[in-house]
Amino acid sequence: MTTRFDPIAATCPAPLAENERVLLGHGSGGQLMAELLADLTPRLGAGTLEDAAIVATGAPEIVMSTDGFVVTPRFFPGGDIGSLAVHGTVNDLAMMGAVPVALTLAYIVEEGLPLDELRRVTTSVAEAARACDVRVVTGDTKVVGKGAADGLFVTTTGIGVRLPGAHVAAANGRPGDAVLLSGPIGLHGITILSTREGLGFETSLASDSRPLHRLTAAMITAGTCGVHTLRDPTRGGLAGALNELAAASGVGVELDEPAIPVPAQVAAACDLLGLDPLHVANEGCLVAFVDPARAGTVLAAMRARPEGAAATRIGTLTARHPGRVTMRTLVGSHRVIDLLVGEQLPRIC
Repeated sequence: MTTRFDPIAATCPAPLAENERVLLGHGSGGQLMAELLADLTPRLGAGTLEDAAIVATGAPEIVMSTDGFVVTPRFFPGGDIGSLAVHGTVNDLAMMGAVPVALTLAYIVEEGLPLDELRRVTTSVAEAARACDVRVVTGDTKVVGKGAADGLFVTTTGIGVRLPGAHVAAANGRPGDAVLLSGPIGLHGITILSTREGLGFETSLASDSRPLHRLTAAMITAGTCGVHTLRDPTRGGLAGALNELAAASGVGVELDEPAIPVPAQVAAACDLLGLDPLHVANEGCLVAFVDPARAGTVLAAMRARPEGAAATRIGTLTARHPGRVTMRTLVGSHRVIDLLVGEQLPRIC
């Protein structure tokens, strides 16, 4: 009898202590967050949860996702907390092969927030939703006392319709699959950090926050069932996303460092700050596991879209070392790419 690879055991070898408290690192998208989710999701009667889920089967399948946004600063080059909330939820739906149909919007507002700022965020939500061809259909607003929140927190929930022929899931990666990346990494995280700390990098950088549902639709149209897995590498970066997918699929990932597009400004900032760009958050790119026979067709379809103009193949899935991500470096050596243990860049989304 074949024993299925256990993603929880792979990413969460140790249970949380009963008296342990929540740390910033529990929201990092890395090892601590994996441990937290392994502790909490069984209490919901759920297994390993994805960023979106099919909630109604049949024709068509209905997909649902929800996400909270606490980014600071709330306005940054390339976007703001409002547009980010729309793009983040739309993209979670897209990673399940769905086209967004409707969004809900909830605010938690700290007393004293300038009303003009709330208007600006709401206008940004509306503009981003219109650009995504999705409606904001309902919502909620709560105001808490001064000091009980940090200005403004936003929660969006999305409903989408899954495209015919979409069969993507985190567990669908197979040995031999091509690993495709839609574009450069690290732009969002470095932009947020630079703006927050006044480092000056944002003068030449902007967040890559944008919707990806049209890109995923083009990929699924081109590759049909050959597109096995989609994920947007947000918190935890590319390294976090690939480790999660490797664990869920029970495969190994072998990356080629020279093929991974890291903008020169991001690389310079990471070198200066001691960060690894593979762990830096993104908000406008995706990684895909695709049947090698259809990888060329899918890659061409990605490059035909503005969101995927810089798409490239960065690696291959293997039956060796299941649940582990390795990378051939620029000098030809190999290193293991682990989940981030703590919090590298807090509150980036």
